[in-house]
This record gives sequence, structure tokens and C-alpha cells, in this order.
Amino acid sequence: MKEIINDSIRYWEPRRIIYNGALGLVVAGSCFLHLPEAGGGLTWQTALGLLIAAVLANVLYCTAYIADIFFQLSDFRPAWRRSRWALFATGTALAAALFLLHE
Repeated sequence: MKEIINDSIRYWEPRRIIYNGALGLVVAGSCFLHLPEAGGGLTWQTALGLLIAAVLANVLYCTAYIADIFFQLSDFRPAWRRSRWALFATGTALAAALFLLHE
């Protein structure tokens, strides 16, 4: 079990930086597109909302560990290790879409 958990951490944690960067680009792009209508700039309420969204996005990112450990404990471990990038890509796209739908 220790080997599986270590493998999961080694895989997912470096990608958290990419995930947060991608979501940061989505947020920055959205802010840039809405800059003319924002008028007053960044308010405390907006900053707090972005902070809460960032925390929730990272909590949701942690759910990848559940799927990863589940599949690594199965007979499908070799196939899963080759294709878990799809979970990363799908989760990142879903998080970006949720942000865009929310705004």
C-alpha cells in the first residue's frame, strides 16, 4: 500500500502546479475579458470569492487520489498508470468549465 500511495503522490502533486496554472490562466483571461465592465476593479468580495474557489478547486483535485488508489489496487494497475493522464485532463477541463459557467 505504501508503494501505491507514494506512486500516487509522485504522479499527482507535480501536476497540481499545472492544474492551478491552467485555472489561473482561465481566471486571468476571464478578468481581462470583463475588465471594461468591472469598473471598480478587484473588491474584497471578489478576492474572497476567488480565494474560496481556489481552495475548493484544490480540494476537488484531491479526489483524483481516490480514483487513482482504487485503480492501482486493482488488476488494471498497469493500464491505469499509462492512462491516468486522461483523468487529469478531464478534471482540469471540468474545473475550468465550472468556473466559466459560474461567472
